[in-house]
Amino acid sequence: MRSLFATLRNTWRADLISGFLVFLIALPLCLGIASASGFPPISGIITAMIGGLVVTFFAGSEMTIKGPAAGLIIIALGAVEELGKGDAFAGYRLALAAIVVAGVIQIIFGIVRSGILGDFFPTSAVHGMLAAIGIIIMSKQIHVLLGVKPAGKETLDLIGEIPNSIAHLNPEIAIIGAVSLVILFALPLIKNRFVRMIPAPMVVLLVAIPLGVMYDLGHEHTYLFLDSANYTLGPKFLVTLPSSLMSGIVMPDFSQVFSMTSIKYIIMFSLIGSIESLLSAKAIDGLDPQHRKSNLNKDLMAVGIGNTISGLIGGLPMISEIVRSSANVNSGGKSRWANFFHGAFILFFVALLPGVIHSIPMAALAAMLIYTGFRLASPIEFIKTYKVGREQLLIFLVTIVLTLATDLLIGIAAGIITKFIIHLVNGVPRESVFKPFLTIKKLDDKTYLVDVSHSAVFSNIIALKRRFDGLDADHDVIVDFSNTHLVDHTVMHYLHSLEHDYTVRGRSFIIRGFEDHVAFSDHPASTRKKRAK
Repeated sequence: MRSLFATLRNTWRADLISGFLVFLIALPLCLGIASASGFPPISGIITAMIGGLVVTFFAGSEMTIKGPAAGLIIIALGAVEELGKGDAFAGYRLALAAIVVAGVIQIIFGIVRSGILGDFFPTSAVHGMLAAIGIIIMSKQIHVLLGVKPAGKETLDLIGEIPNSIAHLNPEIAIIGAVSLVILFALPLIKNRFVRMIPAPMVVLLVAIPLGVMYDLGHEHTYLFLDSANYTLGPKFLVTLPSSLMSGIVMPDFSQVFSMTSIKYIIMFSLIGSIESLLSAKAIDGLDPQHRKSNLNKDLMAVGIGNTISGLIGGLPMISEIVRSSANVNSGGKSRWANFFHGAFILFFVALLPGVIHSIPMAALAAMLIYTGFRLASPIEFIKTYKVGREQLLIFLVTIVLTLATDLLIGIAAGIITKFIIHLVNGVPRESVFKPFLTIKKLDDKTYLVDVSHSAVFSNIIALKRRFDGLDADHDVIVDFSNTHLVDHTVMHYLHSLEHDYTVRGRSFIIRGFEDHVAFSDHPASTRKKRAK
């Protein structure tokens, strides 16, 4: 703790500025994520404040921003709807109980050093899950953007209803949503550095709020559009907040915490939330100009602490969020104090200017979520996955389809099973499915030779990683795969990450022995399989 405050003396200016810029992005997203999750908008604010003002002091990463994430919208909304059985407020309180228990489980994950579990899940399956989440978010929010309440609840039904919603859109609400969407897609294309200094979500608010005032969304009324039909406008199209922050605090209801439905959502909150948080923290480590490495176990425990507190007072679940964390890096943040300042700015804004928040049109928040969903399920993601290998695209697509047809747990499980089947078809020896076979010996005082045999695949990467973690950091490493039958994409990705880490430290990490292997694509991290003799 003393070192943390010592850091503050050196970095407070950069972290204060970065925290403010991240706050500008976080505020509207927190409101939108909460509304899309079936939670009161204030719950997103509560989560961001806890993520900044509390979790900062327990975190194991320097550059990540903690707060609600679009990736958990589907789980939160599902929990409210299934547990509430038509009673939204009851479902909200029951969902809070699931979040609290999931937070405790995440604390246990951190204590027993489960941070390494993030390496087990195949990259393509995780990306497929995120792409499916993106599709689900867009299918729900397009109707909000158009000012129409759809009849369906399931994703495929909502997609099918889009033409009907377009035909029956509320024109003035749709104008706010469409203008917001254009800003979000167009602003990143502008190269002027002064324009790019203003976060796109804040530009959306600067345009959408005046439009909402012009259309008088604060008062219930009807209007005639093009002399063809009457449409209704009113406060329901604006963000609603309680009279004070304290009145927004809601206690969880633990009465159904042992029901099968609650247990399902506890597993999803703890498992999916942990995976997303771990992946985000590792991704931001790669962007950190100082090349610091997160203590993933400590960070997972910190997120668990945050989720436990958040669930107890009415907040959404939180993770180490990738978009805001990337913005922190790009804005010149230096330490975890940027996360603290972002939470402080949110607290001050909500306490001092609640009326401004109530003036935000829901269509503008829907546009931000559609943009987020599009980035998760962008055609570029499909192309990138295909370039790694056709088998990776198959895993990616299976995960998407099963997630859309069922739920996240079944979808990610289907992706993992698909990868297992692909490996068995490609002749992975059964004895090496979960156990890596390797020998480590010293060539000299400064060099290790790691000889890997049988197969190195996602399902044995945890044990493989532990062996590499046990090597002296000041040694060079040569990894020989001459005796392997198959090395999959997950392991290749990990090896290239190690290669980068060794280079940063001024050490050598050499990968060799693939002369007799066939790569599944031209991608550096594609799967390698030994040629048949």
